[in-house]
Amino acid sequence: MLWELDRHEPLAASPWDEASARAGIRELARDAERAFSVDDLWQAHPLDGVESATERTSFYLGASGVAWALAQLRSRRAIETERDWLAEARRFVEIYAAAPDGHVPSLMMGEVGVRMVADADHDRLYELIASNMRNEALEPLWGAAGTMVPALVLFERTGEARWRELYLRNAELLLETFAHHDDLDVWMWTQHLNGESVRLMGAGHGLAGNVFALLRGAALLSSDQRALVADHTVHTLKVTAQHAGELVNWSPDVGRPRRGREKILMQWCHGAPGMITALSRLPAGDEIDALFAAGAEATWQAGPLVKGSGLCHGTAGNGYAFLAMHARTGDLMWLDRARRFAMHALERTRVARAHHGRGRYSLWTGDLGVAIFLQDCIDGAGELPGLAYL
Repeated sequence: MLWELDRHEPLAASPWDEASARAGIRELARDAERAFSVDDLWQAHPLDGVESATERTSFYLGASGVAWALAQLRSRRAIETERDWLAEARRFVEIYAAAPDGHVPSLMMGEVGVRMVADADHDRLYELIASNMRNEALEPLWGAAGTMVPALVLFERTGEARWRELYLRNAELLLETFAHHDDLDVWMWTQHLNGESVRLMGAGHGLAGNVFALLRGAALLSSDQRALVADHTVHTLKVTAQHAGELVNWSPDVGRPRRGREKILMQWCHGAPGMITALSRLPAGDEIDALFAAGAEATWQAGPLVKGSGLCHGTAGNGYAFLAMHARTGDLMWLDRARRFAMHALERTRVARAHHGRGRYSLWTGDLGVAIFLQDCIDGAGELPGLAYL
């Protein structure tokens, strides 16, 4: 089987309704604003396991991601709010700096993400991104594949040559470690995470996430570099694809799995949904397009995720694979499927809120990721927040 049956559930019957989607966005945003405390920010959800003071302000689990989402929704006229959430985000930088432990550069879990949301102290951001270039994690959440994207975004915003040069230095180092592994005839990176050396495939911690960082700035790469990235990635996708009839998925790893993580997954961080969203900028071609279509169909047939409604390992994250397919093919079927997943995610968010007596106030695991996904489904297009754009 290409996915674990007990990790998925039937799609809710609710059809797409734009008015209901807009009301749902306002509902989730109002709940988050009501739950905010100037002193305590947002209370961590018990399912998120926030352990350090720095995580409380992080882009992935913490206050910076929530503030970014609320500011985005306001700028897109999805909500009305009197609070200046970007001003609040600038205060989060001070809270992060004052935390006694857990300081890392990281885009998702560390200082780069917090400062990018706040748009605070570009010189410090430059130092942080440069310091993370040789991070042995070699993946997006902790490593250079994450922190190099802000360098690209800052180059796009400011036109300053230093950001272009910083992005390209990151890209060159990433390409240097993109190696052929003879045992399985694949082009991969080796991740060093939590004391393990593994070869991971997914968008959260592996090949797809690293390639995304290169595709996101492909216009700055040489033609030879672009060709190398595309050729090696497509080759590896073909070799590692697991087929069941006309469906496809990818295991989280190549070769030995991480300890206790032997199961095949169908979510953004590991599995076909993340492979599609991360790699949808690859040039069109019969083989890669067929693999993406088979992976997206598998995502649809597997159904929404039981684990949650959010982006990293939830229904909204899987739904972005359909938005990517719509952008790539123009086929309205994929947009319809994204919108069906969005309605399901909204319903399940309400169920979870009633069960826990509170919302889940994070961008990547909680309610605000669902709100952004709903807005992208209304707009008919969108990419994962914080990776494609900040």
